Amino acid sequence: MSTVDEVREASKKFYAGLNRMANGEKDALAIAWSNNGSVTAMHPIGGREVGWDAVGESFNQVAGLAAEGKIELKDQLIHELRDAAYEVGIEKAQFKLAGQEIKSEHRVTNIYHKENGNWKMVHHHTDLSPAMIEVLQKLQPK
Repeated sequence: MSTVDEVREASKKFYAGLNRMANGEKDALAIAWSNNGSVTAMHPIGGREVGWDAVGESFNQVAGLAAEGKIELKDQLIHELRDAAYEVGIEKAQFKLAGQEIKSEHRVTNIYHKENGNWKMVHHHTDLSPAMIEVLQKLQPK
């Protein structure tokens, strides 16, 4: 199997976990991610998370509010760089967040690193989603 095919398989694991998260399942993404302290995420709701504990918890917080979700990666492009690789594409998502219907389409960059023979995600970055931010702001105590 080529490196690009191996990374494509790692991406499938990530998006399978992302879909489980979008249907309310916590800890759905742990298998796809490196569990080290240097992983990062910049989510569609803003901010930056550093380290697996923070990244994993941020996904779990969304899982606690999410239901009926479907997230797909379209227009995928993968490049390899020895023991690292990145993919870019368009994430198309539809789900309920705190009971509110959300539809989004935004650019995404994912970076993978080969660890012990397996490709693991080390960075996830998407455009901001005004719809998600608006729903979450309504949930903030005033």
